Amino acid sequence: MRILSTLFAGLLFGTGLILSGMANPAKVQNFLDLFGTWDPSLAFVMGGAIMVTAPGFWFVQKRAKPLFNDAFHLPTRTDFDARLIVGAATFGVGWGLGGFCPGPAVTALPLGAIGTLWFVPAMLVGMVVAKYATTSQRKTLAV
Repeated sequence: MRILSTLFAGLLFGTGLILSGMANPAKVQNFLDLFGTWDPSLAFVMGGAIMVTAPGFWFVQKRAKPLFNDAFHLPTRTDFDARLIVGAATFGVGWGLGGFCPGPAVTALPLGAIGTLWFVPAMLVGMVVAKYATTSQRKTLAV
């Protein structure tokens, strides 16, 4: 049941990304272009997502455990460190330049746009480099 619920959630999320225009990098870049061809429609998408998600978070927090798992796996760290700040800045620059964040980029792959076919492999390489750099940093700190 866990696999089916994950598949359903992914399909629902991907459908929402396509219908909202988040899989279209031009729409995202226009949203970020405040002094040019600004398109505020993605702010409404975000507002709608928050209105749908907020009750879900409230409902989940009332439960002792998830429906299809033994325990919730929630982040426990609350501090800000250099890794978080650099990662957020890199994500923001990549989002602004490419017009994609990871979810919409993967969702847009079947559309076969040239930009997507360049962005997704570059994103995957960046993820591997970040993971390797983090692992190397931990080994250095442990010595």
